[in-house]
Amino acid sequence: MSRRFLGNHSISVGLLCASLWVTGLSVAWVQPASAQVVKGLPDFTELVEQVGPSVVNIRTLEKTSPRDAQSSEPDAEMQEFFRRFFGVPMPSPNAPRQQRRGQQEEQPRGVGSGFILSADGFVMTNAHVVDGADQVLVTLPDKREFKARLVGLDKRTDVAVVKIEATGLPAVKIGEVNRLKVGEWVMAIGSPFGLDNTVTAGIVSAKQRDTGDYLPFIQTDVAINPGNSGGPLINMRGEVVGINSQIYSRSGGFMGISFAIPIDEAVRVSEQLRATGKVQRGRLGVQIDQVSKEVAESLGLSKAQGALVRGVEPGSPAEKAGLEPGDIILKFEGKTIDKSSDLPRMVGNTKPGTRSALQVWRRGSMKDMQITVGEFEADKPIKKAAVPDKPVEGAVLKVLGLTVSELTEAQKKELKLRGGVRVDAVAEPAARAGLQEGDVILALANIETPTVPALEALTAKLDRSKPVSLLIRRGDWAQYTVIRPTR
Repeated sequence: MSRRFLGNHSISVGLLCASLWVTGLSVAWVQPASAQVVKGLPDFTELVEQVGPSVVNIRTLEKTSPRDAQSSEPDAEMQEFFRRFFGVPMPSPNAPRQQRRGQQEEQPRGVGSGFILSADGFVMTNAHVVDGADQVLVTLPDKREFKARLVGLDKRTDVAVVKIEATGLPAVKIGEVNRLKVGEWVMAIGSPFGLDNTVTAGIVSAKQRDTGDYLPFIQTDVAINPGNSGGPLINMRGEVVGINSQIYSRSGGFMGISFAIPIDEAVRVSEQLRATGKVQRGRLGVQIDQVSKEVAESLGLSKAQGALVRGVEPGSPAEKAGLEPGDIILKFEGKTIDKSSDLPRMVGNTKPGTRSALQVWRRGSMKDMQITVGEFEADKPIKKAAVPDKPVEGAVLKVLGLTVSELTEAQKKELKLRGGVRVDAVAEPAARAGLQEGDVILALANIETPTVPALEALTAKLDRSKPVSLLIRRGDWAQYTVIRPTR
């Protein structure tokens, strides 16, 4: 029973109204101006009727040979895994088979959700729902089933588009993510555990959650389970604002935290997939990190913001533009970079070949630069520096927690360096700063360290109350880190 508080006394509203009705009195309840107006719980029935026909069930199949299927009997744990995560029982290898010997057969692989983008049969879902499938089956709410063609998928954003041969389909309405507010009611429709057309609802818990390189996710408390993947997140206007993609779970089931891909990002990806079957992304060729208060202090930056350049790839657009390890990129194309994860999203959405403006903080001053954005490609593996042919007696720098030695001529030739100091062993605080055996120290406090004596001389002059910058070479990459000397 609800209550209102009057001074120091609590009066039951239900009892008060009943007594007034019995006595025949007519009393108007006056709500204090400061009280919050309660609007009540929303009714989702109209939304379900409006959007439900546009949400589809997606089943995927894969081809297996009878020999592979009969090679072993799945244990109880694997059966349970299939039942909970894919919504279908794991196929039994002892089931009757009609195929000829050696002929491949299709087995259920997974269950997911999707929604109709256009009346002519384009359907959006998650990349992980259809990736690797030999066949994709799309079932509409009216129980019609179609074999779908994969138009394209993008693993980095987990967005995929498939096409079915049908016309006159009910397409969803696309909403505006920037209008979405934390605390707003939202609804999901999908196929959790293979249960078609399941409706769940909740509120937006947070926006701009950094759980991926290229996507600021929408966090909700809408019940999302395996099988919901690829289904729409819908606002109270019946518009799709996201694609349900991930859950946070320790058990495999819903725990009150789920994540959706913002629909504006997903539509941008889907347009490229429909046009070319793939997604082009811009790249700079840098390793970046968050700018901590400690890093900002060591470089003379008044505020911890931007993206710290820890490494520059040889031959990359960043090296050609003159970016250096230790630079802090503050703006890209005039847009402020508040946190490091903003940069790859901005660059990734830039067409390769575009000439873009950068604003960089370098050694205490601002620098404007121009860079030609490259095209994203697979990251190159980082190799460790060569181990010396003969053991070299190292110098111990206790202030930094390092044991170092001179580079041999062979190492200089291999790394194409004129000088530097090799790290032989690490302790605190160097280990905390991420240094590893085999790293080559190129500069300390923005001053080159071509030899061990040069590094020792600089170390002796350090202010131990402040963090200091360290430029190192690791494999083919020059990297930047910050270390706080011991006192």
